[in-house]
Amino acid sequence: MPQHHAPHETHAKHDTQDVWSVEGRFQHLVYSPKGGIEGVLIDTDGVATQFVFERHDEGAATAFEGLQVGQALVIEGTEEGPSPKGEAGHTVYRFERLASIDGEAPRHAHPDERIEGTVVRLNYARHGEANGVVLDTGDFVHTKPDGFAHLGLKVGDKVRAEGRAQPLATGEGRVVEAVRVNGRAVRDEG
Repeated sequence: MPQHHAPHETHAKHDTQDVWSVEGRFQHLVYSPKGGIEGVLIDTDGVATQFVFERHDEGAATAFEGLQVGQALVIEGTEEGPSPKGEAGHTVYRFERLASIDGEAPRHAHPDERIEGTVVRLNYARHGEANGVVLDTGDFVHTKPDGFAHLGLKVGDKVRAEGRAQPLATGEGRVVEAVRVNGRAVRDEG
């Protein structure tokens, strides 16, 4: 079955992937076989659209806490390719962020927040490449691998990061989707 894009979708290039912004209405959370939350299903003008969270990222689900069935939202994600496990019954995206709820910024995310601290360790993406740093404050500065390489951060560096922040799943500290670190753009703007 071919994947169909739902109405109310827009997209833009982000790094090397197309990031889609999908407007719809919240339907329900999607559970993993072990009882965790691995995604969300929305209705986009009668078309089911699924967003899946990164494995072991229970924190993504906190953005959807308290939502009611039918509540309007906009979610950003990258389209998943075909699965070797079988054909999807609807379009599936890898969740990037919850952009808005009922036309407003999500209550868990704080735009343009600034966090400061000293790098105590590197953080790694699932494929093993460094994708950010953890500070002595417990905060995680997410830069994605290309941003990490561009910035050249290392343990002991003082960091002032700016971007959209939300609580970590552990409840201790925040994660910031950094757009600027120490006054420098995370991604090379050239």
